[in-house]
Amino acid sequence: QVQVVESGGGLVQPGGSLRLSCEASGNIFSINAMGWYRQAPGKQRELVAVVTAGGSINYAESVKGRFTISRFSRDNAKNTVYLQMNSLKSEDTAVYYCNAQYYSDSYTMVDAWGQGTQVTVSS
Repeated sequence: QVQVVESGGGLVQPGGSLRLSCEASGNIFSINAMGWYRQAPGKQRELVAVVTAGGSINYAESVKGRFTISRFSRDNAKNTVYLQMNSLKSEDTAVYYCNAQYYSDSYTMVDAWGQGTQVTVSS
């Protein structure tokens, strides 16, 4: 089993920056990928950025050049991924969720989700 906890959301002015943290614990060596998703009011949850255990990274077009996801950082039985968000816009306002995809056995991929952290971009 893998558990995920996010932190780092808040209120920021347009053009500002925030850094989100996602900490995974449990069977961290079974994790295949970790990523950030967001959901704005009245909209579907969408992928923001994802990094695989091998270091491959993908971003949503809307955040390319502004957001940076870190590669896995393993320490004290935890796997941490950061999302650095720069040049924030009002349309980035959403609840941000961390996701970890991991193998519960040799064949089964499972998603673990955090509780979400609110990011509000407003003057």
